[in-house]
Amino acid sequence: MQALIERLKELYPEAACTLDYIAGYQLLFNTRLAAQCTDARVNIVKETLYTRFPTLEAIADADIEEMEAVVKPCGFYHHKARDLIEGARMLLSEYGGRVPDTMEELLRIPGVGRKTANLVLGELYGQPAVVADTHCIRLSNRLGLCNSQDPVKVEDALRLLLPPEEQLMFCHRLVAHGRAVCRARAPDCGACGLREFCGEPR
Repeated sequence: MQALIERLKELYPEAACTLDYIAGYQLLFNTRLAAQCTDARVNIVKETLYTRFPTLEAIADADIEEMEAVVKPCGFYHHKARDLIEGARMLLSEYGGRVPDTMEELLRIPGVGRKTANLVLGELYGQPAVVADTHCIRLSNRLGLCNSQDPVKVEDALRLLLPPEEQLMFCHRLVAHGRAVCRARAPDCGACGLREFCGEPR
C-alpha cells in the first residue's frame, strides 16, 4: 500500500480539491452542487451564485425560484436550490454561521452525505477523510483495494488501508488519475503509471 501511495505522490504532487471556494460554507454548497455534475461546471456556476448571493444570510433569504434559476446548469436544481437555502438557514440558526466539524453534525444539514462531509472535514479541518466519489470507488476496485460499489464500504476499506494523514490526498490523487488517465469509458492503460498495481486485464 505504501508503494501505491508514494507512486501517486510522484505522479500527482499538485493534486488538490478541484472545487473553488473561499468561505467554508461555499465548499459545503459547491460539493452539493457537484452531485451528478462536473466540478468544472460548478466552478462556473458558483461565480454567479456568490455574486447574486454574496453572504450566508443572502442565501438563507433567497427566493427559491431565483436560486433554482442560478443553479439550474448543475442539474437537479429543485433539490439543490432547496438544500442550499435550508442549509444556510440551519448554519445560521444552529451553528452561528460556522460549518460544523463533526460527521454527525454535517450529516444533519440538508443534502449533505458522507462524501460531502468527509471532504469538508478533510479540507477545512484537516481531519482524516476518505472521500468516496465515483473516481475513488472505481479506481479502488480496479486496484484491488476493495470489492464493492457501495461508497460506505469503500470508505471503510480505505480507512483500514490508509494512514490517517494520507487519506484525503490519496483520494484527491485517485480522482486526478481517474480524470487524466484511467477514464471510465476509455482508460489509457499504455500511459498509466499505476500499471503494476492494477488488477484489471489490459
